[in-house]
Amino acid sequence: MTPRAASAARPAAIRRSMDIATVAAFSALTIALGALYIPLPFTPVPVTGQTLGVVLAGNVLGPRRATASVLLVLMLVAAGLPVLAGGRGGAGVFLGPTGGFLVGWITAAFLVGLATRRLGLGRAALALRIGASIVFGVFGVYLTGVPWFAIATGRDLWEAMAAGMAPFLPGDIFKAVAAALIAQALLLSQVPGIGNRREAVSQ
Repeated sequence: MTPRAASAARPAAIRRSMDIATVAAFSALTIALGALYIPLPFTPVPVTGQTLGVVLAGNVLGPRRATASVLLVLMLVAAGLPVLAGGRGGAGVFLGPTGGFLVGWITAAFLVGLATRRLGLGRAALALRIGASIVFGVFGVYLTGVPWFAIATGRDLWEAMAAGMAPFLPGDIFKAVAAALIAQALLLSQVPGIGNRREAVSQ
């Protein structure tokens, strides 16, 4: 490799290292947010803080890295590590009532990242960021979560919505809004590895 080629390769290597570190950091954040765990007596689906980490990752990492951060968490779950809220883990979790919601994390991270990656940092962009976080971050999880919950628990779809979606909707919307506001603050602070400044446009 010539000195010029080596010089050109360094920034790419630095970016890859930064990407890996950022993905790992957001995976760790999502796991840490599992400390918020509130089981409910009328449903096997608990209240957790981990969806906040998923939606936040989508907002600040873009679709590719956000999806990677969620996949890393789910790989640890599948490997048996107790990284889900309540100390849950193991491949069997994906077959249980909450399995569809975990798969929905992938959908939510990707769609939020896709929807917000070109947003700027103005007030209009913040409103769009909040809207995308709610529509894709909340309902992206429900898209697979509720039907699988219905199958796993033997309920019809309306019963599944009543037990697996309705009680959580206000809190999930709150977490989505919080994620959008935190993301806006992080992007404004220009933390290294956060966001994609080349794609952002002012709105």
